[in-house]
Amino acid sequence: MTEGGRFPSLHGNRQVQLAIGLAIGIAFGFLLQKGGVSRYDIIMGQLLLVDFTVLKLMFTAIVVGTIGIHAMRAAGLVRLHTWRGPMNGIIAGGLIFGVGFAVLGYCPGGSMAALGQGSLDALFGILGILAGTWIYAVTYPKIVSSFLGKGVPKHDTLPEALGVSPWILIIPLTVLVSGLFWALEMAGY
Repeated sequence: MTEGGRFPSLHGNRQVQLAIGLAIGIAFGFLLQKGGVSRYDIIMGQLLLVDFTVLKLMFTAIVVGTIGIHAMRAAGLVRLHTWRGPMNGIIAGGLIFGVGFAVLGYCPGGSMAALGQGSLDALFGILGILAGTWIYAVTYPKIVSSFLGKGVPKHDTLPEALGVSPWILIIPLTVLVSGLFWALEMAGY
């Protein structure tokens, strides 16, 4: 740590940022694979509402990540860098993501983990992700002026929009997710 108890900034140190990103990506893929969410049958079980492994893993990541990022922010270790995306684009992207997820049986991270464990069907999803990214990049100038540029939210985060401390939302979220997990366990999921 430096004077004042703050960690030095990694901003501008590209090699360190890339190394940290690579390490986090490898850890993320490892945890996805170990959690079982890189398996087609687990994903399909979630979509058919008979296996809640994906829901449990994702909600655990959301709660732990939310608590962690806001605790680090309060300690001055990180800054939030948010992007105010237009609602039209978020809705369209969510629909495209959902259809691709249901058809392929993998999300983008899960498809990479599945390919890493030898599931060659995930390769088609990865090729689709790359093709979709290219199409988006090529058509971006036209769609941003006609479709995506509308409906930009006025606030960066939900707590800012509500004018409350993030912890006012984080604590009930944690309790709600814990209750959901308890209910799923009681129901045999």
